[in-house]
Amino acid sequence: MRANYKKCVGLILVSGLLLALFYAWSPGTSSGVDIRPRQEGLIKELIEGKIRDPFSGNHDIAYHIKDDVARHLAQNTCVCLADEGAFQLPFSNLLFPRVWAHSFDLAFLESHPDPEGMKRHRAEEYSNFQKRTYNPANVPIVAEANSPLQYPTQGVEVRPLKTIIIPGLGLKEETRSNHMVYLTASLGTFDVAATVDGVSVKGEGEKHMILSSPLLSTLNKQLQFVTYTNTVFHPKTADTVQFATEGHKSFFTIKVGHGTIPKLHNSGYQRVIADDNEHPQPVTGPHTDHYIMPFGKGWFAGRNLAVSQVTTKYVLWVDDDFIFTANTKLERMVDILEKTTLDLVGGAVREVTGFTATFRHTISVEEGGEEGNCLHIRNGYYHVIEGFPNCVVADAVINFFMGRTDKVQEVGFNPRLARHGHLEFFIDALGSLHIGSCSDVTVNHASKIKLPWSKTDSQKAYDKFRYSSSTADNDIHKEVFYFKNRFKCMTSQ
Repeated sequence: MRANYKKCVGLILVSGLLLALFYAWSPGTSSGVDIRPRQEGLIKELIEGKIRDPFSGNHDIAYHIKDDVARHLAQNTCVCLADEGAFQLPFSNLLFPRVWAHSFDLAFLESHPDPEGMKRHRAEEYSNFQKRTYNPANVPIVAEANSPLQYPTQGVEVRPLKTIIIPGLGLKEETRSNHMVYLTASLGTFDVAATVDGVSVKGEGEKHMILSSPLLSTLNKQLQFVTYTNTVFHPKTADTVQFATEGHKSFFTIKVGHGTIPKLHNSGYQRVIADDNEHPQPVTGPHTDHYIMPFGKGWFAGRNLAVSQVTTKYVLWVDDDFIFTANTKLERMVDILEKTTLDLVGGAVREVTGFTATFRHTISVEEGGEEGNCLHIRNGYYHVIEGFPNCVVADAVINFFMGRTDKVQEVGFNPRLARHGHLEFFIDALGSLHIGSCSDVTVNHASKIKLPWSKTDSQKAYDKFRYSSSTADNDIHKEVFYFKNRFKCMTSQ
């Protein structure tokens, strides 16, 4: 009996201790944004920076901030704060895990020999990244009220499960006893970040919201505070919003997705060799990585392996029989990649005959219905690049090119293409890579003309292996175009 009593007392003590720990480490105490009256001025400034007044004369209309909605708006002043524990006990982190924080800027810069120089270098890289990723279609544009609805035609974007103020909503119509508009969405809900006296708002927090007022000016003021909150997660999609009155309808899209994470590269040197020889010989040297592959794995498989290991900003691709000369000005390629939005730039290959090849092509795909699409390849280019008279924009270039490592990695190389393949990479890159070709950067091509009796055994073995063409290889190419790329036919020059 006494033993049972002790067990009960022990259980009560343990339960009490766990309950105390629960309250001491209750999660969520520091996860919210404090917008109590002392921060009301900051929230008001934030809202006024986001709203757009479509009509003059509405500036003096009063409004009241709706705290539970306004606090979810992005403030663009992120900070990394760790949770503060009241006290520590054994296994407390396992029972009640807390948020930790780490400052990359302090940890990295305090040990760097030139922290200010590194900060400037990162700022320059980020500026170049922004220029390359800029898209005019992302700029907010508002259609002026002529239907009589006013709404954004493009450039509205929200992060998954986040809240934004919809810019540019407005109504312009003749005076009547009551003015009413409604909004309907499918992937999110509506609310208002502030309320305006004299305006009726129905459907807050729902997919369908109605706003009405006897005064058009107050209704337009209220429309400045309409928010949209994404409720269905998807990394890249769009919600089609209907904005309407009793007699008119309009539609606009809100893009839903994560922002693009910058990929900035610090300076460095690296050479990667992917070797699928039957009897590979060691290759050593500074900044050189030599990877041994299964015998005969193939050309594109080797490219994939090599490119996947590159950590420098740019990757240069050359064949093993190319010879660098004084005209192989790689700095010229770097210069154009730094100063333009190009992702990849090709050069020219000079043959022993004196002929210089650039292999410039344009590629287009024509829709063909259920049977598949049509692939059209033509010699030529689109236009000359301003500021670089010897460089043009094209869709495919010669097998001597320099590209942004991350963009080349995004496209990748089909590892099934073993013995031959080049144009296939640029077909996969269509719509993803911005490509150029410069004729003033050349590399020499070693002569392939050798008398049969002068070839070594290794050269004969290479020729047999490199230039063999089997039915299986041809079938793979047909399958790649027909099935993988869904082409039914191809035309080319």
